[in-house]
Amino acid sequence: MADRTVSAADFVPDTRELRALSRAVRDCRGCGLYENATQAVFGSGPAQARVMVVGEQPGDREDTEGEPFVGPAGRLLDKAFADSGFDREDLYLTNAVKHFKFVPPERGKRRIHQKPSRGEVVACRPWLTAELETVRPELVVLLGATAAQAVYGTSFRITQQRGEVLHLPEELADPDTRAVATVHPSSVLRSRDRDADYDALVADLRSAADAL
Repeated sequence: MADRTVSAADFVPDTRELRALSRAVRDCRGCGLYENATQAVFGSGPAQARVMVVGEQPGDREDTEGEPFVGPAGRLLDKAFADSGFDREDLYLTNAVKHFKFVPPERGKRRIHQKPSRGEVVACRPWLTAELETVRPELVVLLGATAAQAVYGTSFRITQQRGEVLHLPEELADPDTRAVATVHPSSVLRSRDRDADYDALVADLRSAADAL
């Protein structure tokens, strides 16, 4: 699917009220992903959460249910949150891209996610910016390369900077807002050494908790 030149900026309202933003995202045509997705999946959580968690994009379950992190990766993430001292109910969870991008399934098979292109990530960035401006978190946890590069650009490498306490770019948030990047929980599910990679994810989340 070719990227389009339009951007979500054409669809993001001026308001910084989460319910209004959540309603507006349903009509977003900022890239071509809306054509095949069931629905846009906006963020979920307290409007004044101290911590915002940003993933890549909705998965199959999220696309169907309209909520972020409700599939297998979300369940593993819930466990990692608990093991690292976070309460999911206190977090605002969202994704860098709001529509599900997937490989067309064979008959009767589950849809498999496809990584969004750089153009799709950039097109959707105004929604993430609006969420940051509305929630105003003290800390942002970035799950996976797509989320981290949506904020820091394509030169950012999870392998080199995971678990490190950083600051968000000034154009996105207050310069005192901190950020920690780590792997996406779906990569742990795919790992051949799941226990070790899960422990590393929890260690990164503990570094994030310590930054508060």
